[in-house]
Amino acid sequence: MPLFSHANRERNADTRRVYAIYELLHTVVDFTAALCFLVGSILFFWAEYETQAIWLFVIGSVCFMLKPTLRLMREVQLWRMGRIDTLADRAGD
Repeated sequence: MPLFSHANRERNADTRRVYAIYELLHTVVDFTAALCFLVGSILFFWAEYETQAIWLFVIGSVCFMLKPTLRLMREVQLWRMGRIDTLADRAGD
């Protein structure tokens, strides 16, 4: 099956577990990015906290970059799990 196919995540209990783990990680990264940007924005009200605010924006940006990276990693892992299942089925014939 191709990457980003919904059927990849519903193939068996293992693929559903992998999908759930990646979704949890994606949500944690999403909240972390949002929190970094919120706190960073508030810190910009005071000039003495400008450096910390900038760092929070950098960390939030890295988190936003991690989101599509996690999705791609998840899809590749699910795709590879399907290829292993296919090979196992062929070996059984």
